Amino acid sequence: MSLFVRLQVALAARLAELRSDRERGDSPVPTAVIIFGLVAAAITVTALVASRAEDWMNAIPTAP
Repeated sequence: MSLFVRLQVALAARLAELRSDRERGDSPVPTAVIIFGLVAAAITVTALVASRAEDWMNAIPTAP
């Protein structure tokens, strides 16, 4: 067998093996959605805490 034929057969076998493997991991889309949700929650919590802190600071009476 020539070298070219051997390489072609090896490549075809490897590609067939890769196609048959169904468990290839998670796609990046769910991960991106989770990260987006966590960032949105963090921004919401930060804004809420900043608003409450500002209201609390404004409620402190000033010295005469």
